Amino acid sequence: MPGIVTSAPEVTHVSKHGFWLLLGAEELLVPFEHFPWFRQATIDQLSDVRWPSPNHLHWPQLDADVLVESIRHPSAFPLVSKVTGGLGHGA
Repeated sequence: MPGIVTSAPEVTHVSKHGFWLLLGAEELLVPFEHFPWFRQATIDQLSDVRWPSPNHLHWPQLDADVLVESIRHPSAFPLVSKVTGGLGHGA
């Protein structure tokens, strides 16, 4: 019977292009081109990542949730934004 993965996710490298995230035995590049909300994050904010389920990552300091599959295949999850209420002020 296989065991449950208990290792925590770990940011292993940060560059101007993105950051590398170690999930168990898999290391994934999280490119800022596809995940721009991480571009201005501090190392501390990027490193504070939770892995509550196999396909879900959460950064509490950034209030960001990302599907692992969207990192593996970013072209399958195009970035879409809907602007409402003018200059970012809710109506």
